[in-house]
Amino acid sequence: MPPPKSIIPITLYRGFPGTGTYTWSPFVIKLEARMRFAGIPYRVEAGSLANAPRGKVPYISIPENEEDGSGLTVLGDSAVITKTLTERGLAEDLNTKLHLSGTKKLQDMGLRALLEDKLYFYGGYEKWVLNYYTMRDAVLAALPWPLRVVIGLKIYRKTVRNLTGQGTMLLSAEEICSLRQEGWECINAALVESRSRHLERGGQGPFWVLGGDGPTEADAVLFGFIVSGLICFAAPDTQGIIRGFPALVDYARRIHDGYFPDYALWE
Repeated sequence: MPPPKSIIPITLYRGFPGTGTYTWSPFVIKLEARMRFAGIPYRVEAGSLANAPRGKVPYISIPENEEDGSGLTVLGDSAVITKTLTERGLAEDLNTKLHLSGTKKLQDMGLRALLEDKLYFYGGYEKWVLNYYTMRDAVLAALPWPLRVVIGLKIYRKTVRNLTGQGTMLLSAEEICSLRQEGWECINAALVESRSRHLERGGQGPFWVLGGDGPTEADAVLFGFIVSGLICFAAPDTQGIIRGFPALVDYARRIHDGYFPDYALWE
């Protein structure tokens, strides 16, 4: 039996205004994909970092009383949000649902770590260091010019500090480029194999990175990072890599068609 669905929609705060479009944040797209995989109704608002419980997007407000929407709880961090939705019975644990073996669970976790703990930081370096002005003027477009300069500089300094502590800034630009390329090549190879098996079985619609009949937790993350890479023009190198691998684009396009038909497709 599928898990019960919330009557009062959850509100997802994405950090960007507008509806019917993807945002530049892979974690926002990841969470939207995860909620759509589970069939959870939600609405979107821009929100603000000042109101975010962990000082970052995405975050959600979820009603404690599903009948009248009262008693809102605000939650941050996409992983914590997903865990909470699962614990409340609003979504099933995808990996448990598919009865993944220990090896498959490790592969799933490893892929999520590659994306969120490696490629994310390489992308942060590309966006906030190599293409700082493009990134700043896009994500802070709603702010007046003087404030944009001040806040942009704060973000830049914090990003450099974090990337230094994490280790990315200790690498050369060439080393970061090589490691980023290697990561996406490995992901592409896995998707080429999964798509081949999917087509051999006569499969239609989406195919999944671990080759199963449904998405795992890693698919939500991977979809988020691919789509973010396709639309974020502050990361032209990553965009070029992703667009250069047809299996990556096909993977995202099939999920888009199946789960996000109401969203504008990337160009």
